[in-house]
Amino acid sequence: MTGTFGSLVTAMVTPFRADHGLDLDRAQELAAWLVANGSDAVVAAGSTGESPTLTHAEKIELFRAVAEAVRGQGKMIAGVGTYSTAETLELAEAAASVGADGLLVVTPYYNKPPQRGLTAHFTAIADATDVPVILYNIPGRTALRIEDDTLLELASHRNIVAVKDSTGDFQAVSRVIARAPDGFEVYSGDDWAAFGYACLGAVGVVSVAGHLVGSQIHQMLDLIASGDVPAARKIHEELTPLFNALFITSNPIPVKAALDMLGRSAGPTRLPLVPATAAESQRVRAALEDAGLLA
Repeated sequence: MTGTFGSLVTAMVTPFRADHGLDLDRAQELAAWLVANGSDAVVAAGSTGESPTLTHAEKIELFRAVAEAVRGQGKMIAGVGTYSTAETLELAEAAASVGADGLLVVTPYYNKPPQRGLTAHFTAIADATDVPVILYNIPGRTALRIEDDTLLELASHRNIVAVKDSTGDFQAVSRVIARAPDGFEVYSGDDWAAFGYACLGAVGVVSVAGHLVGSQIHQMLDLIASGDVPAARKIHEELTPLFNALFITSNPIPVKAALDMLGRSAGPTRLPLVPATAAESQRVRAALEDAGLLA
């Protein structure tokens, strides 16, 4: 069941200093901690990493720092997707040059290309690099879905190895897993869906909760792979309140609040994201207590 990038990939927050500058030392500490506590790989500069607020130069610095921190222990996947094919190609080349093990390429957002445009966009990127490409299908953020036929066509490309699926569409995911060529992998893009996706044949999850309960999520996925679905379901049910709490407002606001509460602060969010409200913080704290992470 374990995929190319393992079963638990944590979409890492980007640490910022109090002045909102990029904190590379803290990023390396966090990345190293994650791979020592259940994560097989980490994503740098994904949506959880506030990628829209990072400059091109900051992304490259972050890729280099995180790759260095996890080398020999885990893998670093670089979030290089933008709504510009040319810019994505530049970032992909830079990520490869600093040691990225994979490239996460989100569906172009805002400009909403037709499906044939998606095929051309992803193919251009996969053709231009030897670093394995993971497609990122998240219509809730991009306002555009990679439709099943498009996804299956792209899955035949030698260098497109997986999809991070955040559609929550279990029927579509089941069809894709059944019809995809050998070697093409599906990762759940949502913690709440990871159990169900894995039961359908997904290889793992790209997780936010991996910052907090990585070992438990990894154990859940291992149990499914070994056939002990009831024991895995118990872990899923125990962690569901935490999964839900991490999305009571825009990600990564809640998980950054949680990290603060646990003494592993990753600093503030950058505008236009704002700190958690008192009510939101209370919900997050209650979920951490429920999960046994806070007394």
